[in-house]
Amino acid sequence: MAGAFVLLVEVRLHVAESQSLKSKRQVVRSIKDALRERLGAAVAEIEGQDTWQRATLLCALVGREEAELMRRGDHLEGIVSARAGEDVAFERTLRSLEDLRD
Repeated sequence: MAGAFVLLVEVRLHVAESQSLKSKRQVVRSIKDALRERLGAAVAEIEGQDTWQRATLLCALVGREEAELMRRGDHLEGIVSARAGEDVAFERTLRSLEDLRD
């Protein structure tokens, strides 16, 4: 069977300019929409839903080649950084289909 990989990217944001949940959600929605549209990423807000300046997103990318997924991960981080500013942290986890089956 050909290789298959999943890249998970945890994104921790601090939206300093946000003064309300509504304004933070607009920023988060913009990021989620861009990642889905440009990369076909699955994106969920997993922490910080009730705070007005912090959010944690989990993004998933699936592909057949590890190197291509890492390039797409770089692109994902660039998209987020362009919309969220400097106070953002990323953590990547790459797993093969075989790892996930075990």
